[in-house]
Amino acid sequence: MSDAPAARLQHQVSRAAQALGKHGVLLLTLTAGLVPALLLALLAGGVYDAVAEEDGVAALDQPVLTAAQSIRSPGLDTAVTWLTNLGGTIGLPLLAAAAVAVLCRWQRSWTPLILTASAAAGSLLMTIAGKALVGRSRPALSDAVPPYEYSASFPSGHSLNSMVVTGTVAYLLFLYLDSRWARIITLVLAAGFIAAVGLSRVYLGHHWLTDVLVAWFLGLAWLAILITVHQLLHARRLRNVPAP
Repeated sequence: MSDAPAARLQHQVSRAAQALGKHGVLLLTLTAGLVPALLLALLAGGVYDAVAEEDGVAALDQPVLTAAQSIRSPGLDTAVTWLTNLGGTIGLPLLAAAAVAVLCRWQRSWTPLILTASAAAGSLLMTIAGKALVGRSRPALSDAVPPYEYSASFPSGHSLNSMVVTGTVAYLLFLYLDSRWARIITLVLAAGFIAAVGLSRVYLGHHWLTDVLVAWFLGLAWLAILITVHQLLHARRLRNVPAP
């Protein structure tokens, strides 16, 4: 891989800094990152309200679970269980560790490790806090595919963690890949994996649909904050570098 993407980013940051000034770049970056994070947090709050009031989008929980049960089969159950394990407490850390090791070696920097570890730590804290504070029950075991899970249901840890960790790795790859198509494929694969893991939780009867939705919204909000902080730090390093 060449340094072309990094050089282009450096050039763009330098031009933006010259046009807007130091405070203008800061304001623009904060607005672009924190406004979406706030909106996503509000959406997550809306899902929580629906769950608490048992109305709104929460009314879809049981019908969606029933629909998932109607398409189950032994072969599909096995395949979806394998997929959900990739986004679990063993599969996802192993995949992330491999990706981060490659990124650190490729970029000759510890930034991928620091950013991904920070992302995972925040995601884990949100998962633990959400389950402890809300204490929602999972679907009945009779509606689930074994192996069964017994912790609280809200939010879905698999969905939240896969959103944040996969999103962080995809973001880092996006920054340093040369090819436009490689970037598009990276984002599509990341989005597909995140969606598949989340939907697998509903299919298996391990979570309600709203558990997954709130996890996605919270994960995207946290991801937006992380990317904003990373961009601010990166812009600070490049601010005084002259354009090529």
